[in-house]
Parts: sequence; C-alpha cells; structure tokens
Amino acid sequence: MPPRPTIEWQTNGVCNYDCSYCIQSRQYRQGHPSDADVDRFLSFFAALPGVWEIKMSGGEPFAFRGFMTRVIPGLAKLQHRVSVLTNFSAPLPVLRRFVDLVGDKLEVFSASLHLEYVKVGAFVAKAQTFRSWLRPETAFVVNNVLVPGTVAELAAVRAQVEAAGLKYFPQVMKTKRGVYAYDAAEAVLVKALTGERPTAREANIAPSYRGRRCWAGAAYFVVDQFGDAFRCRTAKRYGEGYLGNVLDGTFRLADRPEVCRYDICPCTVPANRGMIEGLDERHEAKPPNA
Repeated sequence: MPPRPTIEWQTNGVCNYDCSYCIQSRQYRQGHPSDADVDRFLSFFAALPGVWEIKMSGGEPFAFRGFMTRVIPGLAKLQHRVSVLTNFSAPLPVLRRFVDLVGDKLEVFSASLHLEYVKVGAFVAKAQTFRSWLRPETAFVVNNVLVPGTVAELAAVRAQVEAAGLKYFPQVMKTKRGVYAYDAAEAVLVKALTGERPTAREANIAPSYRGRRCWAGAAYFVVDQFGDAFRCRTAKRYGEGYLGNVLDGTFRLADRPEVCRYDICPCTVPANRGMIEGLDERHEAKPPNA
C-alpha cells in the first residue's frame, strides 16, 4: 500500500471525561486554540499540496466549542479528507449537525466506548442511529480499551456491538512508553479479543516496527493544539522528531522515509495508511513486550 498522506491533529486538550485509564495526563487535557489560531491552522492545511486525511482527536473534539463553529465548517471547504476520534458523548442533535457540516469529506469516525461513563446498550443504540446518517463508504468504528480488571466482561460487550452490525476494535491498554502487563488470566482473554496475530485493521496491540522504513515525518505527522508537529506519537513522547510549528512558519516535512527506532507504535494510523514499508496483510510485528 503506498503511503496515504495523513495528519493527526489534536485540536484541543479539554475533555469532558476523566477516565481512570487515560494515557494523557490531566495537565495536558486542557485548553484549546483561539479562533485566530484555528484560522491559521486552516490556512496551513489549505496550503498543503495534494489531498491529506486530517484525523482529529483531543482531549475530546466535541468538547471544544470551536470544533463545530469553526474547525469543521473550515475543513469542509478544503480539498482534504476528515476523520474524527471522539468519546461519542456529544448529543445526537450535535452529531447530526456535524454530519451535515462535514458533508462528503468524512472518511473515518471512531467512537470510543468508555464504560466508566456509559452503558453499552445506550451507546450501541446511539451508534446505530448515527451510523444510519453516514454514507456507506464512511467507516464507523467502536474503539474499546481493554481495561485491566474488566477484560472478562468485554467478550459480551463485543458481541453486543457486533450484533448491532457495528465494527468492534479492541485496543490493549498503553502506558507511557509501553503496554500494560496483563496477568496470565487476563492475557488469555486479551488474545481472545484481539486474535493471536491481528492486523492493524483488526486490533491495536501497539506493536513494534523497529528496523522497518517508515514514512512518518514525510507523509504523516502529528500536530498538537499549539501547532507543534512531530513525526509520530512515539517520537513526541521521547521529545524527538520535531518538525517545527505549523503556525509560525517553521514546519518542514522530511523528503524520505526513515528507519523506525522505537519499540512501540501506539496507534494504528501509520500502519493502516501505508507508512510502514514491508507490512503484509498478516504482518510480522511483535508486541513490544514480546
């Protein structure tokens, strides 16, 4: 698969949830860009050559007023594709308005199921209504972190989601620089949910691609609410791979892939957008703790 240019934009830090297992520290779950800065982000995106997928997350994007009043209307006018990762707490009327605003730009809508805040039945019913509003070619995915101490209950959750015709996407729980070490009993249940060797389209096991050439930094990057851009999430975690700031004119893309030197790829976006060379359908990446 050739690389599909992709940006992961953390539109804001503020979140209306406070999940006990959130990998983001509370000190980073606050704040949002000003209207003027949103306009500068949009100008930067408009000047990018070609068509990019702009995948937004937070915080919680819908918890930021400017997301619906400025970000989505602005992106809908650009040449790019739009994806969203959300905790799906926004009321249905707001989500209906979002669908109308984004139009045919929406590529992937990822709704995270946080069982500390919602009941699975209500979440699934809401998701079915929302899914019915989307075009058939738009992907709708239900993300579920495999929270330690709850894994035994998640097979039933998966069954309920899939019985409603929705895609269930399990994710192992990440820590600051690795993945959680499940005990032996839960490790068996985790593999039952993710599969023994899942592809990046089947589950997120935060594998290692160390040694493979990766187009992160050239055809993919992450940018935070302040405009600081990094080649990938792990590089940012280590304070490496800085590409400059998209708001002050210092941002520069790399012109070639680099060999990955990290032991974890915490999200599946690079793998699913063709950034990592040499991955086959049943890729050989190993979990970071293997």
